[in-house]
Amino acid sequence: MALLDRVGTLVRANLNDLIDKAENPEKMLKQVILDMENQFMQVKTQVAIALADLHLLQRKKKENADQHAEWMRRAELAVDKGDDALARAALERSMSFQQIGEGFEQQIADQEVQVDALKNALKRLEVKLGEARAKVDLLISQHRRSRAMNKAADAQQGRPSEAHAFDRMKSKVTEEEALGKAKAELLGEDVEARLHKLERDEKIDSLLQELKERKRLSA
Repeated sequence: MALLDRVGTLVRANLNDLIDKAENPEKMLKQVILDMENQFMQVKTQVAIALADLHLLQRKKKENADQHAEWMRRAELAVDKGDDALARAALERSMSFQQIGEGFEQQIADQEVQVDALKNALKRLEVKLGEARAKVDLLISQHRRSRAMNKAADAQQGRPSEAHAFDRMKSKVTEEEALGKAKAELLGEDVEARLHKLERDEKIDSLLQELKERKRLSA
């Protein structure tokens, strides 16, 4: 799903794009937060839509099951009346609803997977957003302190223009290093995703072992 792909690449894409042309680090960092907030709202909306679709499918499945039961009741009534032809017609209708019901079951299963995936993406993005907000505030404070200290030092020492240009370059390098560290932290491996993969692998191993055991017993 394109939306989940965007969630996975959001932080990297924005940092890579904005850091390269960031003349105003504070503005750049605030833009990263804004992009993450916008993406969070989109995922949240998609979760609500997916849940609504799931509830609709479940309701239609129940209505279909009621129709299946009704035609089975009619088939039994026809049998009681000795009308085999009518009973066969009723059974044919009931089988049609049964097949539709199987289709609903598959759609519901697929929809549940999608809902779970969106919910997990929403949780991960919420955690990332909280972490990013805290780190951005720290980086902005650090940048402002550094800028204020540099201005104070320049005013006190009255440095020549060449030295001033050199110090500005040095400050820029320090600033880029700080942003690089922030990028690495924001792009750090998601602990939740690692745990989820570990649990999934363990479940798959267990299912494989059960399958092998059944094969051995049936041999």
